Amino acid sequence: MLKKARVHIFISGKVQGVFFRAETLTKAEELGLFGWVKNLENGKVEVLTEGEEEKIKELIGWLKRGPVLSKVDRLDLKWQEHKGEFKNFEIKREKQ
Repeated sequence: MLKKARVHIFISGKVQGVFFRAETLTKAEELGLFGWVKNLENGKVEVLTEGEEEKIKELIGWLKRGPVLSKVDRLDLKWQEHKGEFKNFEIKREKQ
């Protein structure tokens, strides 16, 4: 059986205004992951995602590079226990 996981990620760098959320949504959907992505007022992007651990690792690899116009400086990850609380992957519009 495939191991399920959950990870909370904060991405720093030139990650807003470069289609980061839209491209993350597309990549997460391709990988069959669930959760959300949103911009933060401090200029970072936040991602919370669940799914197969190997697919999450693929997403993390992609997030380290990001979309063409972005420049990722840092990823802060916190692995958590899978909860299965999401039905899809979405862009959260509000900033916190």
